[in-house]
Amino acid sequence: MNDVANLTIAKAVNAGLRRALEENPKVLLMGEDIGALGGVYRVTEGLKADFGAHRVLDTPLGEAGIVGTAVGLAMRGYRPVCEIQFDGFSFPAFNQITTQLAKMRNRTSGDVTVPVTIRIPYGGVIGSVEHHSESPEAYFAHTAGLRVVTPSNAQDAYWMTQQAIACEDPVIVFEPKRRYWLKGDVDTERPTADPFTAQVVRPGEDATVVAYGPLVPVALAAAQAAEEDGRSVEVIDLRSLSPIDFDTLEDSVRRTGRLVVAHEAPTFGGLGGEIAARITERAFYSLEAPVLRVGAFHLPYPVAAVEDQYVPDLDRILDALDRSFAY
Repeated sequence: MNDVANLTIAKAVNAGLRRALEENPKVLLMGEDIGALGGVYRVTEGLKADFGAHRVLDTPLGEAGIVGTAVGLAMRGYRPVCEIQFDGFSFPAFNQITTQLAKMRNRTSGDVTVPVTIRIPYGGVIGSVEHHSESPEAYFAHTAGLRVVTPSNAQDAYWMTQQAIACEDPVIVFEPKRRYWLKGDVDTERPTADPFTAQVVRPGEDATVVAYGPLVPVALAAAQAAEEDGRSVEVIDLRSLSPIDFDTLEDSVRRTGRLVVAHEAPTFGGLGGEIAARITERAFYSLEAPVLRVGAFHLPYPVAAVEDQYVPDLDRILDALDRSFAY
């Protein structure tokens, strides 16, 4: 591969997995249909042919078994990478993830590490059926012992995949499935920033919009639209959901005085509430308006015909900016 390649996010993840498999013989992939089929989204396509069935394992239909097996493999020195086919399928593995994987290092006072990576395609707007368009990130970010990251572009997808696999802690990588076909340049020789830090992806002076994963392109489009009205909006890609890089957020808000947090997950109980509370504590006297949140409604994910009304869009982010400027 050349130093810079133009890849979709799906192909960038594939390339990141390939490089991890090449560089460390202890890395192996596990999941339903990831071998011969290449996964539902073909993210692992070609890897079984190149690395063999002993390193790219098609598993039975049982997420609890996938993660439970990965915990044991990690304790024996391997670095398993689990694929959960769809976000809603992570719940059968929830017990293994939250009571075993997340707690093993603490339970052993640091003597045992479990470097397991769990890849979960998440989010909606793919016209799918029930249990295929969830945004369950808050469940896992709430669980101490897990690291949770989400790329929004191909560069991060390539490097974040490898950085997650190299981490000694368990890492959940939420991959924005509706952005799998979004293309971008990937520098395969220069690593992206620390995956557990936020990045300013558009500088601005009048307000800050924080988003992550699938909503970052929407936030950037909103900032572009706001510029046409004479407002300079800074956009931050959160990237890491646990830990959260509050320093970068605070620095931005102290300059702009306004903050809007946007995510696809429902607003109620979402990560936007944690961010709003922390920034209010840390930068209260810099705020010109309350921190506002934009998210989905507190309802089960709807049928495909009305999902566009459920998931936040450009207009809902612009409305939040208008409300912020109205204070």
